[in-house]
Amino acid sequence: MGSAETMTTTVTVYGAYGHTGRFVVAELRERGFVPILAGRDADKLRAQAASAPGLEARPASMDDPASLDRALTGAAAVINCAGPFALTAAPVIEAALRAGIPYVDVAAEIEANADTFTHFADRARAAEALIVPAMAFYGGLGDLLTTAAMSDWTTADEATIAYGLSGWHPTPGTRTAGDVSRERRSGRRVRYTNGRLEYHDTEPTVLKWPFPDPMGTREVIGDFTMADVVTIPSHLSIPEVRTHMTTEAAGDLSSPDTPPPTATDTTGRSDQTFVVEAVVRSGDTERRAVATGQDIYAVTAPLAVEAIDRVLTGRTHATGVASAGQIFDAADFLRALAPRITVEPLQRRVAP
Repeated sequence: MGSAETMTTTVTVYGAYGHTGRFVVAELRERGFVPILAGRDADKLRAQAASAPGLEARPASMDDPASLDRALTGAAAVINCAGPFALTAAPVIEAALRAGIPYVDVAAEIEANADTFTHFADRARAAEALIVPAMAFYGGLGDLLTTAAMSDWTTADEATIAYGLSGWHPTPGTRTAGDVSRERRSGRRVRYTNGRLEYHDTEPTVLKWPFPDPMGTREVIGDFTMADVVTIPSHLSIPEVRTHMTTEAAGDLSSPDTPPPTATDTTGRSDQTFVVEAVVRSGDTERRAVATGQDIYAVTAPLAVEAIDRVLTGRTHATGVASAGQIFDAADFLRALAPRITVEPLQRRVAP
């Protein structure tokens, strides 16, 4: 992981008491940062602050800009972990711009991420500010893998990210965000094709995807679209971007009876495992990168905190609103995630 001098560096975590927020707070503390706990529920914040020495609670709400300003006072950066991001991203970004500090979020909501690029790109660039949306398992990791696989290619015909999840026990926040997204889409599905987002009513298809061992070939829901369709096209010239999801995980997510994640170790991780394979194709040639790990929510923390470390130490390639693959050295970033995320050496092959 990074090696910045961070002992006195404070980072506000908005939504600190949520499932992912707690992982982010723990990761910040482990790496020597001082987290400031922020969010809408004052009681939950106070209880969380009481759980460890040196933690400060700062309640703040979306309809009270002054409270958001107080939550960010003295912080070097802010990580927004509070969904649905359709409601929280813009107010927290506005507060970060007023404070003059970098903003990172872990949004998996396609429309919320698209809104961040649309509404803040010009202002952030003019202010030389850094805004990094979707710095998480969905959106960030796929973008880093795809960017690393592209390597010296300047364009490709298509990119496919296949998610091999052993299962998916969604958090309450994931369910709420999904409800918001479905409402915004009027129940339609979304894909990225011909260089743009497209909404449609086509029924999903079931495909076979040859994941590497030990997962092996599994059934996946084709075009089970995730935030990668926003992050990847934001900086890579790829007109077709698809994401697939193992049928087991898709079924878990769609069932109202699937319980939230259950901790199985002292860090709070569940026993869920994942394999993410990114394949980019140009003509008959494919390049691929594969990442494996445990617990999609837990691994979002090292992704977001590594991003903060790199932003605060100037290891960036861009300003304005930028996705992970654009703003960071993708291959180096992925190496820094070990051992929480293991990335196989990149492979090249001729498409059948």
